[in-house]
Amino acid sequence: MKNQMVASVLNQVADLMEIEAVDFRTLAYRKAAHTVENLSEDIEDIRKEGRLQELPGIGAKIAKKIEEIVDTSGSLEYLENLKKEFPVDYDALIAVEGLGPKSIKQLYNELGIKNLDDLEKNAKRHRIRRLKGMGETTERKILLNLEYARKSTGRKLLGNILPIAVKMKKELDRLDYVERVEIAGSIRRRKETVGDIDILVTTNQPLEVMAYFTGMDMVRDVVVSGPSKSTVRLKENGIDVDLRVFDDESFGSALMYFTGSKETNVALRRIAISKGLKLSEYGVFRGQKLVAGTTEEDVFKSLGMEYIEPELRENTGEVEAASLGKLPKILGYNDIVGDLQMHSEWGDGSRSIFDMAKKAQKLGYEYIAITDHSGSLRIANGMDEKTMLKQMKEIDNLQDQLEDIMIFKGVEANIDSYGLLDVPDKILGGMDIVLAGIHSGFNQNSKELTRRILSAMENEYVNIIAHPTGRKIQERKAYELDLERIFDASNDTGTLLEVNSHMNRLDLNDVNIKMAVEHGCKLAVNTDAHSPAQLNNIHLGIATARRGWAKKEDIINTLPLKRLLKHFDI
Repeated sequence: MKNQMVASVLNQVADLMEIEAVDFRTLAYRKAAHTVENLSEDIEDIRKEGRLQELPGIGAKIAKKIEEIVDTSGSLEYLENLKKEFPVDYDALIAVEGLGPKSIKQLYNELGIKNLDDLEKNAKRHRIRRLKGMGETTERKILLNLEYARKSTGRKLLGNILPIAVKMKKELDRLDYVERVEIAGSIRRRKETVGDIDILVTTNQPLEVMAYFTGMDMVRDVVVSGPSKSTVRLKENGIDVDLRVFDDESFGSALMYFTGSKETNVALRRIAISKGLKLSEYGVFRGQKLVAGTTEEDVFKSLGMEYIEPELRENTGEVEAASLGKLPKILGYNDIVGDLQMHSEWGDGSRSIFDMAKKAQKLGYEYIAITDHSGSLRIANGMDEKTMLKQMKEIDNLQDQLEDIMIFKGVEANIDSYGLLDVPDKILGGMDIVLAGIHSGFNQNSKELTRRILSAMENEYVNIIAHPTGRKIQERKAYELDLERIFDASNDTGTLLEVNSHMNRLDLNDVNIKMAVEHGCKLAVNTDAHSPAQLNNIHLGIATARRGWAKKEDIINTLPLKRLLKHFDI
């Protein structure tokens, strides 16, 4: 599906328009982007059926631009013309937390800042603080966030790239002369951002495979073409894809090597050397004799180790644990039996509660929680008390119509600057599942932000802290928290911490999940879905939990319905 790609381009148009002024055109593109992002259908199918203008907020002009984006796999002449009118590296500058379209325009007009290097130079010379509306605090914040912005540039969200990689794998797998094909690299390890796509195959006809690969419809340019390795650049996202051919007897070793991480590979080679072996992408050798290589399992076994799941291969203790036979059995991709955060058209979601429940049934779930935003979040169409009560009645009525799935009444309440919730206890008491999260006031210091979350956890009705660190990958850094205190409070109060599966959140991240699990905290892996299609994103949250060494018993929504009801005392 190209929905995310189309929505991203429309939002970029709105960003550049906002540089001039926030008018009806900017809002129109924002609304259209929101509509496309939350579609449960593929935008390409809607376009083919001529239904684009039937979508909310999409008129003839924007529909024509969507067609161009789809046809060109992400290009839009109108966007390129807007960029020419404003000659700055907008994508890099907007990645710096604290900068928006208007401030980027101001920096360019008054200081001639076009890129990150210009920004850093002027900030270090204290020129930015002299501008109207900027000041010393803003300048200091820019310097702090520059390094983060630089690291983000060039890498893409896993959630956007994984479907492309899977599509290419399936297409290659259909070829009669391809025997084995696997995705490797950081995608296989499920890192939250990726730089390129790595694919490995075995075949007796490498030239034919490479010819097919370099001629695929999604290819924009052929960078390198050869019998054992070819590199292409895709039309969509402009990302590079490497295809490598290996013999069957070395495929497992090659898959291990090109999966990485580099640090894990180094550690594995040391173990091989200690056993008088040599490990490379071509196999495990004792002298000139091939000892293992056909499968990864054989390679690990030859090194005297348990098999290490790809998500764990970051040299964070997994090599030592595998050598001792002490690796945990991490959460499986089919272990989740319910989703405890999602949104409906009662809030800022795009579909009805019924539609969300039916999709959940297709996924085999036993339960879901509808958790639309509370009233203070007007931007998310937050519900007031009267609306919450009406929604609760609708859920009761729907429950009578639906079999084999439980719909929990819930809310995602906002934690204000004082640590209070914007929903009164008399309403919270009628809810089955209450999530609480910080959605504003991110600039407070660590002590104040930690206090807000701790205060919410002490509320007897709060079950889950939503997206605990507030980060948005490549958009906003996690705010600083005293996680030790929060983990302790999670255990003391029984409040769950969320692993949010939205592709630009994945919050808690893998490092914090590992810490939480070590502290004995219980977690909930949720999608935060705003459409039925987004319920499929649960695999991203599961992958993040796996990277954090979480086990099935660490995740609350692996419990069957009866045990979950008992846990929440419902």
